[in-house]
Amino acid sequence: MRIGIITPIVLLLPRSHNAWEIEASASDLVAVARAADRLGYHHLTASEHVAVPQDVEARRGRRYWDLLATLSYLAACTERIRLATNIVVLSYHHPLEVVKRYGTLDLLSGGRLVLGVGIGSLREEFELLGRNFEDRGPRGDDAIRAIRAAWGQRTPEYTGSHYQFRDFVIDPAAPRHTLPIWVGGRTRRSLRRAVELGDAWMPFLLGPDEVRAMLAWARTLPAWQARTTPLDIVLWPEPAVDPLGDGDSIRRQADEFVALGATVLNYRFRSDSLVHHLEQMEALTHLLEFA
Repeated sequence: MRIGIITPIVLLLPRSHNAWEIEASASDLVAVARAADRLGYHHLTASEHVAVPQDVEARRGRRYWDLLATLSYLAACTERIRLATNIVVLSYHHPLEVVKRYGTLDLLSGGRLVLGVGIGSLREEFELLGRNFEDRGPRGDDAIRAIRAAWGQRTPEYTGSHYQFRDFVIDPAAPRHTLPIWVGGRTRRSLRRAVELGDAWMPFLLGPDEVRAMLAWARTLPAWQARTTPLDIVLWPEPAVDPLGDGDSIRRQADEFVALGATVLNYRFRSDSLVHHLEQMEALTHLLEFA
C-alpha cells in the first residue's frame, strides 16, 4: 500500500478544505511538502483548472494553483516524494506539450513524476480555451498513446487518430522512456481507459460499493486479462481524516479499501492550523505503518 496526500492550500474544494488554508502562504505549502517527504509519503498532488465559471464555483471550488508551476516549485523543495498530477486535462494540451513540460519536470525532479490524466468534464472551460468538448474521450485516448510513444524520446514519432508528429526534436527529453500514467474519472469509460492505456485508475466521488461493482465489471474485460502488470487502484478516502482523534475508523476504512482492491490511498486531513496539519500527517504514518 502506498499513501499520498491531497495537497492542502493549492486546492480549495467546497466543504472540504480547512479554514486556515484560505490565507496560508507558499512557505506553509513548502512545510507540508517537506514533512510529507520526510515522513515517507509516496506522493503529493496538484490539480488543473485554468478558470472556473462563477456559477459552478460552489460545486467545483475556485482555487486551483497552476499545476506545473506548483509541482516544479515543490520538486525543488523535496528530495524523494513523487509529484502526481491530479489531473492533467488531456484535451487542453497537445501531447508534445505534455511531453515537453512534464518531461522537463521529470528531469528536474530526478524521475519523480506520476502523470495523472483525465478527459475533463467542465464544458464552459473547454469553450473558453477553444477546445472541442464532444470528442474529448477518443482524443484523450489518442493523447495517452501519443504521450507514451514520445516520452523520453528526443525525436519522437507517432501516427494516431487525432495526433501525428515526426521530424521534430524534443530537448530535453524526459530521463525515462516509461512513466506511470494514472487515469482519473468516475465512469466505466474511464475505468476501461485505465485498463487499456494506464497504470492506475483514480476514481472520485464514488462509494465503496460503486467501486467494487465497477472493478468486478472491469475484470471481465479482455483488456484486463491481457494486461502484463496489475492495475493500481487509487482511492480517495472521504471525508477528511482525523488521525489524532479517530484512528480506529481510519484503520477500518483502510482495511475496507485494501479488501476492495486499493493499492494507493490519497488522504486529506482535518486540521485547524498548519502545525495541527503536520501533526495529523505524522500520526497517520503511525496508524497505517507505511513510513
